[in-house]
Amino acid sequence: MNKLSHINFSDLQTTDGQALKALMRVDFNVPLDEERNVTDDTRIKAALPSIQMLLDNGTALILMSHLGRPKGEANPKYSLKHVVGSLQELLPDVTIYFSENCIGEKTQQMAHQLKSGELLLLENTRFHKGEKAGDTDFAQALADLEAHIYVNDAFGTAHRAHASTYTVAQLFPESHRFIGLLMAKEIENADKVLNNAERPLTAILGGAKVSDKLLLIESLLDKVNNLLIGGGMAYTFFKASGGNIGNSLVEMEQLELAKRLIKTCEEKQVHLCLPVDSVIADRFDNEAERKTSPSGEIPDAWMGLDIGEQARKEFSDIIANSKTIFWNGPMGVFEFANFAEGTKTVAQAVAAATKEKGAFTLIGGGDSVAAINSLGLQNEVSYVSTGGGAMLKFMEGNSLPALKALV
Repeated sequence: MNKLSHINFSDLQTTDGQALKALMRVDFNVPLDEERNVTDDTRIKAALPSIQMLLDNGTALILMSHLGRPKGEANPKYSLKHVVGSLQELLPDVTIYFSENCIGEKTQQMAHQLKSGELLLLENTRFHKGEKAGDTDFAQALADLEAHIYVNDAFGTAHRAHASTYTVAQLFPESHRFIGLLMAKEIENADKVLNNAERPLTAILGGAKVSDKLLLIESLLDKVNNLLIGGGMAYTFFKASGGNIGNSLVEMEQLELAKRLIKTCEEKQVHLCLPVDSVIADRFDNEAERKTSPSGEIPDAWMGLDIGEQARKEFSDIIANSKTIFWNGPMGVFEFANFAEGTKTVAQAVAAATKEKGAFTLIGGGDSVAAINSLGLQNEVSYVSTGGGAMLKFMEGNSLPALKALV
């Protein structure tokens, strides 16, 4: 697989005197407020190393991305023009153009006139139904923008076989398609956990449902020393073990699976750590009455919404003694301030293990990233993934279509 970091620009110079043009897929699917201002530019910043490298080497750069879920139709709410201001702030010395469509004659003309060191941001690729369908004609229209090379740096969409991430790549010669710096970094950091982990290796999994993490758990059981499970999914395990969980979230259809996973952990000598106690509430509300209960002895009409104080200590002790840590998913209802302490404690423990013990720590997307960022700890862990869904698929052992297309 060709990596952008290994590119020899002199080998790619055009013979007709035109600037070398690169068509690059990025992930600018950033959050916007009601006034359509970017509220978190993390994903834009993550793409900057690849963008800067191409521009510094005289490339004329065409960027494409999606934003939101416009369902195949043009919707001003999801226009990438809202991103231009933030991009320009981060690249103050670069001339940036915006095309109101990602394909078509006018866009072709803008791409044709693009000069060395200039950047053209295309409109949302998902304004076209052909994007999510992986349509060949739509992909060809993107390829017709006269780019000489294709670069994919959008790890967050690497698990999708879309036209801009998968189909269009195959329209370029193999020697002219590249994996971007961010994409390469994501894969390298995931590989440290999957194949090159210093032990003990601990996986911390949270979230609502066992079914959402089933493939991930099964993949990790052959690799980890410790498996810490919090969040709503923990109560399915307690129910499967004969515990009383009150009104806590449970997947009744997954009880036999939970029993099997418990047995598999024993057979593989994986330390499965479930929260011994829970912060429980009389209703699903931040202002609900709350108290602490053993997780397998929750009274009727009460529900577990966070891991308890004992569980926080036990989880923290295991994390502190781990050399490699992968974390995905909150320990409780993190969006409720009164039930966020478990997630905060885990975030702080992961950061401390990194800083004080030299552990390698990978935060695998979603609410785990939100927790790390909200506590200002994002720079105190080893790596924070930009792609929750893609990271999960990769950690499950699945090949990612966008990566396959680059080979």
